[in-house]
Amino acid sequence: MVWVLGVVVLLLMMIPLTAIVLDSEVGRALARRLGAGATDAEGDVRLKRLEEEVRYLTETVESLQDETTFIRQLLEAPKTPESLPPGEN
Repeated sequence: MVWVLGVVVLLLMMIPLTAIVLDSEVGRALARRLGAGATDAEGDVRLKRLEEEVRYLTETVESLQDETTFIRQLLEAPKTPESLPPGEN
């Protein structure tokens, strides 16, 4: 009979403790993680979109690097009189 009373007291103490844990940030994070399992398809679509965006941005940066190198070479090339058009004297 004493052990039944002990179990009842333990259960009564667990109710507020469980409520405190579930209402905390840890409980909310756990709920979000459990709820995220249903949206795997959305996550896959989002990941694919992000991969495409990263690929596009990588190509754009490489193109800008090529253009910058070309312009730098033009600016650093020595200007020789032969390369300039003849002027009227």
